[in-house]
Amino acid sequence: MTETKGRDHVERTKGGFITMPFIFSNEACEKLAVVGFGTNMISYLTRELHMPITKAANTLTNFGGTASLTPLLGAFIADAYAGRFWTITVASVIYQIGMTCLTISAVLPQLRPPPCYPNQACQQANTGQLAILYFSLLLTALGAGGIRPCVVAFGADQFDETDPKQKTKTWKFFNWYYFCMGASILVAVTVVVYIQDNIGWGWGLGIPTMAMFLSIIAFIIGYPMYRNLDPAGSPFTRLVQVCVAAFKKRDLHMISDPKLLYENEELDASISVAGKLLHTQHMKFLDKAAIVTQEDNIKFPNPWRLNTVHRVEELKSVIRMGPIWAAGIILITAYAQQNTFSLQQAQTMDRHLTGSFQIPAGSMTVFTMTSMLTTIAFYDRIFIPVIRRFTGLDRGISFLHRMGIGFVISILATLVAGFIEVKRKNVALANGLINNPKSTIPISVFWLVPQYALHGIAEAFMSIGHLEFFYDQAPESMKSTAMALFWTAISLGNYASTILVSLVHKFSAGARGSNWLPDDNLNKGKLEYFYWLITLLQIMNLFYYVVCAKFYTFKPIEMQRKEDSESAGNEVELAGRNEVELVSRV
Repeated sequence: MTETKGRDHVERTKGGFITMPFIFSNEACEKLAVVGFGTNMISYLTRELHMPITKAANTLTNFGGTASLTPLLGAFIADAYAGRFWTITVASVIYQIGMTCLTISAVLPQLRPPPCYPNQACQQANTGQLAILYFSLLLTALGAGGIRPCVVAFGADQFDETDPKQKTKTWKFFNWYYFCMGASILVAVTVVVYIQDNIGWGWGLGIPTMAMFLSIIAFIIGYPMYRNLDPAGSPFTRLVQVCVAAFKKRDLHMISDPKLLYENEELDASISVAGKLLHTQHMKFLDKAAIVTQEDNIKFPNPWRLNTVHRVEELKSVIRMGPIWAAGIILITAYAQQNTFSLQQAQTMDRHLTGSFQIPAGSMTVFTMTSMLTTIAFYDRIFIPVIRRFTGLDRGISFLHRMGIGFVISILATLVAGFIEVKRKNVALANGLINNPKSTIPISVFWLVPQYALHGIAEAFMSIGHLEFFYDQAPESMKSTAMALFWTAISLGNYASTILVSLVHKFSAGARGSNWLPDDNLNKGKLEYFYWLITLLQIMNLFYYVVCAKFYTFKPIEMQRKEDSESAGNEVELAGRNEVELVSRV
């Protein structure tokens, strides 16, 4: 039986956990590809293309920022026109082409500069070689833009929110989605990075490319089992229409009774399948878009003059989400240093496990992934059942509290990183290696484990809480767009890292080439100052987040629950009600 939008009483025969292997395989292979290259990309750029450290770091964060910004485009296409399934499918093909080009550029010698020779300056990649690299990265960024926002929302779509039992499974899905993604990243930073460092970049990129091809096939095979929701038109257009209508009616006096504001269930049917948004008292100037005048045709309204309460509340929900969304940017800025300066630290330290085997510097992220996966499993299996007894919430604590815990742990991560850098440089100084950046400093790379592990724990709390927040609080017709906001925060965090690195590099420059972030010798820099600067920014960000969370208003929604549909009809459920009660108690 095929499920279509608006049929609340049709028994659901599609979706559920049976579809998860097909959906997760696509996301896992995308992460295997992008992380397998991204984690070790700074090594590729500095060793194979001979870029300076700061230029390579900025190239990496710019690529990460672009790949996290394109989800806005992918989300718009999915929500407005193509639907999530076809957006994921086409984007995966584009991603496949980009990965293939990237693999070819790593295999063919003419697409890279010649190797460095002793006593000779290394030749950097020429314009043509960089153009091929950037073109390949652009295709993967575009492909990621269609996959990232849609896979999460598409997976959550497989559970019916109007069914209380299915709704509970939605929150478990976010934990296991992130666990699956983390497991894929773990393979990337161990197996794939090892292959890149010890066998070659051709195989190191070829394996993720082949895995991506297989995942596309698996995802398409699962099509008959998916629960597909039709696109409901451009969400951005509706938001603009509300703004225009409110502006046109800006001179009207606000009515005293909100029940007199315009509502039209038939008009909103396609964008309120899971529930109708109720009127809130905030941002009353937008309510003017729902005031009916003599010029308005209530049967066939002009959306540029008259909008329903539901559509006005869609805009209010998006605006209310903004401050919480912005709080995640600085955390990503801190997290981004793992693939840049933390990796450079690891390259200077003793990475031997045995006399003949040493850990690739890019594989140090394994400690981030391991701590993240362990935290997710602990959170889902132990923490939630215990804390649920005290809070009464199905998911243990609210996503706002979960995010707050992540912010605090991230502060500890960068604070610790600064002290570890001081230790590393002291050992280099004691052994007379300050002026020799290519020599291995006799200090174990495992000194870096605390900062990597703390970042993993912070991500398990902050990132999953962020996902839950966006999916829960976003209007129903903007779920893909909400997931894109998650990736946009990551994008801006990477760009903020680029700006911060550039500014610090510029303004910390001193006499005789001294610099906090030197181009060629990290031992002579003041990387610990840079880490502590990020720590200070995160502390300020935490205070900002606490204020935003305290005054945040959860969206109210009227839902028709399946268990009550035959007898009681509509039941009003204030989404986030339990969270509000919990916040007030705390």
